[in-house]
Amino acid sequence: MSGLFRMNTRSRSGACRTDEHYMLIALELARKGRYSCCPNPAVGCVIVQDDRVVGRGWHRKAGQPHAEVHALSDAGEHAAGASMYVTLEPCCHIGRTPPCTESIIGSGIRRVVMACEDPDPRVSGMGMQALQEAGIQVESGVCREAARSLNRGYFTRNRTGLPHVTVKMAASLDGRSAMASGESQWITSSPARLDVHRLRAESGAVMTGIGTVLKDDPALTARIEGAQRQPDRLVVDSGLRTPPDARVFDAKGRVYVFCDNTSPGSGFPDDVRNAELVRCSGSHGKLDLHEILAFCAGRRINSVLVEAGPTLTGSLLCSGLADEVVLYMSPDLLGHDAREMCRLPGMDHLSDRIGMEFVDMIRIGRDLKLILKPSVG
Repeated sequence: MSGLFRMNTRSRSGACRTDEHYMLIALELARKGRYSCCPNPAVGCVIVQDDRVVGRGWHRKAGQPHAEVHALSDAGEHAAGASMYVTLEPCCHIGRTPPCTESIIGSGIRRVVMACEDPDPRVSGMGMQALQEAGIQVESGVCREAARSLNRGYFTRNRTGLPHVTVKMAASLDGRSAMASGESQWITSSPARLDVHRLRAESGAVMTGIGTVLKDDPALTARIEGAQRQPDRLVVDSGLRTPPDARVFDAKGRVYVFCDNTSPGSGFPDDVRNAELVRCSGSHGKLDLHEILAFCAGRRINSVLVEAGPTLTGSLLCSGLADEVVLYMSPDLLGHDAREMCRLPGMDHLSDRIGMEFVDMIRIGRDLKLILKPSVG
């Protein structure tokens, strides 16, 4: 179990358990849906009667019942007079499923404890208000940061209009991503590569550039146990050179090929399965990355994992569009003739540098996984 969710099962007095304890159980349930419920947020719910969990549920797949409905079904008649712990504000609008607030009110739940409000403007604050108007006691803020972190892409998209962007890189100890010949398989160990598949499974989409497609022909799929859906694939290809038989088209999920407005349409066949050609603004062979990400947000893609070459990686970092960097570093040295992991032109002085902060460092196999975010201020 992650250290984020580890805690004692009883309060210091050894008596009844705390709200935090039950919310942490709900968070663990929510994590069960992180590979399957996209683009919806991962949500968990527990129902407690007389200091005993009588109902559990989590959101398993978009379009299916929400966590609260599963928990109420599990609790049955024991829901009447009980407390509900849910990791996100219950919905109050009709989408592909009925409003959860109506089910909660009809069940006889007397108290709802939620981790945080839903940033979706169709819900934000109104779900809580509907419950309060029905006479249900509502509290918010228990394990708020853990709940927001679990669905950071969902919160980022609703707050900024852009998905959460994670730039993933693999490099040697001296910061090189490939030999001068282009040989790069494999810089990091198999445990590190397996962890990348987990990142893909949690992402709404994986982005790469045309250079990587032409050189490596990656599938960009999540090959990991429990991955019930494949991320969409995004190919940044200003000149429209993506081969119709590229492996990115082979798996389930949508493929978006982004090209320049001036690129001829004849270079991309209409019958490529699951593919959509998207024309974007661009200049000097480079596309507007902000426009691409805004398009993704419009398609309800909450998070984008970038696995690209040094040019696209560097462009995202230089433009300030990267929310996070995940760097897998091997303990090997590849030499000064090897290729750089990202290309950052125009940096002549220390004042030009891109400031980053270390968030975490994890040992994976023989490698290090470094998690960083841009410095603020």
